[in-house]
Formats: sequence, C-alpha cells, structure tokens
Amino acid sequence: MAKYTVKLMQRASGDLDAIHNHIADDFKETGTAEKMADALEAAILSLGERPYRGSIRRTGAFANRGYRQLFAKNFTMVYRIDEDRKMVIIVTVRYTPSSFSYM
Repeated sequence: MAKYTVKLMQRASGDLDAIHNHIADDFKETGTAEKMADALEAAILSLGERPYRGSIRRTGAFANRGYRQLFAKNFTMVYRIDEDRKMVIIVTVRYTPSSFSYM
C-alpha cells in the first residue's frame, strides 16, 4: 500500500491551535488540551496510511466537491486526496457536537 504525505493547510493548523488554546486557556485544562491535540494529530497522521477511510463529505461546507471527512473525538477533519502527488490535504478541523438526543 502506498504511503501518502499529510499536509495541513494554514486554516487547519489554525483550527488545531484554536482547539488547544480554547481547552487550555478557557477551561484551564492544559493536560486535557495536550491529550486532545495528540488524539487529533494521531487521527490526521493515520490518513497517510489509509486516506480513503474517511467518508465522502455530503453535507455542509465542502459537500459534493470531492472532499472527505474523518471524525475523531468531537471533531471533524475535512480533507481531500491529491492522488497524483500521493498527498492528503487537511483543509479544516471543526467541532462537531453530538447529534444524539436523550429523552
């Protein structure tokens, strides 16, 4: 299986920084912020081995334009695959609130 390079666009890098800073600064949970950053980074880097495991993005921003999405924790990573360059390009990382409702 071919290995892909994983590249973060500036927006995605900023999103990851904002997530970390929000948890560390607003909630005063530095340890939790580090664990979250590590978990998201691991999920992103895993796309270098299996880039097609994320589903095709069918709703919201980037829908039906060849983008894929991967869920980790409460976040969605939106990315595209450049097959010619064997590259996974992470476009954005967004908070995804749980869609479950309890009665």
